[in-house]
Amino acid sequence: MSLPISIDQLKSKLIQENLISPEKFDALVTEAERKNENFIDKLISERIIERNFINQFIASTLGVGVADLAVTGVDETVVKMLPEEIARQRKAVAFRREEDGTFDVAMVDPNDLETIGFLSERLAGKIKPYLATAEDLDRVFSIYGMEMTRDFKKIIEENVQASLRTAARNLQEASIQVPVVAIVDNLITYASSLRASDIHLEILEESTLIRYRIDGILYEVLRIPKEVHSALVARIKILGGLKIDEHHQPQDGRFRYRVSNQFIDVRVSVIPTFYGEKMEMRLLESAQKPLSFEELGMLEPTAKVVADNLKKAYGMIVSCGPTGSGKTTTLYAIMNVLNKPTVNINTIEDPIEYNIKYVNQTQINTAAGITFATGLRALLRQDPNIIMVGEIRDSETANISVQAALTGHLIVTSLHTNDAPTAIPRLFDLGVPPFLAAATLNLVLAQRLVRKVCQECIYSYEIPPEVKELVVKQLKELGINDDSSIPKIIYKGKGCNSCNMLGYRGRLGIFEALEIDDKMKKLIIEPQLNLEGIRKELKAIGFKTMFEDGLYKVQLGKTTIEEVLRVIRE
Repeated sequence: MSLPISIDQLKSKLIQENLISPEKFDALVTEAERKNENFIDKLISERIIERNFINQFIASTLGVGVADLAVTGVDETVVKMLPEEIARQRKAVAFRREEDGTFDVAMVDPNDLETIGFLSERLAGKIKPYLATAEDLDRVFSIYGMEMTRDFKKIIEENVQASLRTAARNLQEASIQVPVVAIVDNLITYASSLRASDIHLEILEESTLIRYRIDGILYEVLRIPKEVHSALVARIKILGGLKIDEHHQPQDGRFRYRVSNQFIDVRVSVIPTFYGEKMEMRLLESAQKPLSFEELGMLEPTAKVVADNLKKAYGMIVSCGPTGSGKTTTLYAIMNVLNKPTVNINTIEDPIEYNIKYVNQTQINTAAGITFATGLRALLRQDPNIIMVGEIRDSETANISVQAALTGHLIVTSLHTNDAPTAIPRLFDLGVPPFLAAATLNLVLAQRLVRKVCQECIYSYEIPPEVKELVVKQLKELGINDDSSIPKIIYKGKGCNSCNMLGYRGRLGIFEALEIDDKMKKLIIEPQLNLEGIRKELKAIGFKTMFEDGLYKVQLGKTTIEEVLRVIRE
């Protein structure tokens, strides 16, 4: 693990402050090394320390200051004196120049003398290092992204015109032309700079529309002449290992693409439409790690309920929500907590989003006869303790999962339902008898993803009467007449360079957790059970809905009322 101070220094400090025992510290070190996790992130996710505490301690130990870039700001002219490639590779940004010519440099490791020497020579000046987090550096990297924004359309236009002027005999030849290659490269690089999760190339009657999905919302980026479309699709097909001469069947592929000093896994889907082939690319950081419950956006009560249920040796934990609500990310977070040397974990997924060390992951392959049902049957012969089933889509998979949960396995899976209570009748619809559902269900989670308010340009204001009225109406639809959860002060982002003038940056989840206790089990097996009966019982015991969870996060300044209302109504 890479730390700017020694592990013994950190251990001594935490024990001295009575924050951790020596045994617990050593156990977390071993677990972090086994999973290839950042140890500082591990300590924070375990709620042993806070980010500010560790930053101050590391800085004081190294004798440097903390680069609080959100407060002090940065000089864009100084930032651009260091090329983005070098800044990302060295994990360091020059953010200010002092009167005597000294460069103030924010670094993840201010003790990296080799980088300090390199930057001193590169910038031809003295370097004063400051401690910064990776998140701090990301904010500064957005400045490079703004410069790329200004140049992007010009670069694309130049290459489009060059491509139109170049005659190619066939698609194979067109796909390797320098302008076509440059367009695809720039589309992916620019999308990465904006933290886009998806790129859409859609052929229309008159042009090709290019759209990016950023924090769950699709934005039109530009339109280009449709004459270039076939060459672009051919280029991406070649990268993804697809058939270049197949235009009437859907195809799926993937490839790895390098942006600066990191790799991005690109999942490709192409499908025929009325005017031609539509191309969709999903961008996934290859080094992406499972998030902690806190990073997902779970508040302490919800995280505790989940953690308590993960201690159970068998049964089912179900994550619910529509497509794009973050269910898979939550499943990976759960698997990361369960990932111990003493258990055998197997998964059946469609697709595998990213690899988890020491977890045996299998991908659906219908051509080879591997479906959720057949894959799950095979996994049960692999002596598993824990099985993750990416999604329960049919009766066969549902019943095999329930039987596995009954016979001593912990099953972690997902369902497409709007909320947690609806998961119970949904299992009935899939042919699971009520008594088996009651016997196997441990926990049902439901969630949505909301955009986070950009913390660089956040401001507060009193909730307008018309907005309060909408919130009251939504609460009444949920059967909640208490308006004490409505925040009086709410927040928004003005828009800045860091968030690309959107007022939002990143996403987090809003959750509801339905724990299947003895009382709920008795309710499930009642012959006259209906969804309203479940909701009535939950209301009586103080069950917190996703909407209420979202309102509390609005109150904390994490998201906006508009976002919570948007996702709840989807």
